[in-house]
Amino acid sequence: RTKEQVAAELPPKTEQVIYCDMSEDQAAYYEKTKSAYRNDLLQSMDDGTFAQKQVQLLQGLTALRQLANHPVMIDNEYESDSGKFENVIHTLDNVFKGGHKVLVFSQFVKHLDIFKKHFEAENIPFAYLDGATRNRGEIVSEFQQNTDLKVFLISIKAGGVGLNLTQADYVFILDPWWNPAVEQQAIDRTHRIGQDKKVFIYKFIAKDTVEEKILALQNRKKSLASSLITTEESFFKSLSKDDIRDLLK
Repeated sequence: RTKEQVAAELPPKTEQVIYCDMSEDQAAYYEKTKSAYRNDLLQSMDDGTFAQKQVQLLQGLTALRQLANHPVMIDNEYESDSGKFENVIHTLDNVFKGGHKVLVFSQFVKHLDIFKKHFEAENIPFAYLDGATRNRGEIVSEFQQNTDLKVFLISIKAGGVGLNLTQADYVFILDPWWNPAVEQQAIDRTHRIGQDKKVFIYKFIAKDTVEEKILALQNRKKSLASSLITTEESFFKSLSKDDIRDLLK
């Protein structure tokens, strides 16, 4: 059966974008980093060396996406806060109080590590899965059956397919992926046959960052994204110079 036929039999799902203000220190770090990359890359567009800067551009955008999450991801010395982290923790607390189970997806293992450390410090039980996880089946069964296990941290690249996690009725997507089809696959881990509860999807976006631009790009490139599951590099190659200028505004 097609996905559309199955979807008609499923409970409703609600998607919401939660915009997070960066903290003051985080915003300053972000702007400083953006300026350094932007000046160099805009210069390369003008002098014809842009083709040689593709790798550097991807590195720069990845750094900005990590800073939008939490600067500690690229700087172990960073001791201040992150607006998104505070927002996610606050929202998680409300979900836990309601007795719900939640899947938390990020494309960055380093981002998941920040939440792991927080849960360990607060004695909050959690399940965890990334590309290095070998006993996937056992971890999934434990999450599905153990009522005390309320949160599952998952790398979106490793856990976007092949998992049945219908006990969860909340999905948090911590950072936007270039290709929205990958996010949709992650949501389908719980919004699938066997789900009897309404599903709530929260996408956390840092305001005034490249993440907002990625959301806009996702919408503009929907036809490309739905035609095939592209790699990050191939989706990235579909961007025009104007798209890239916009990302670095």
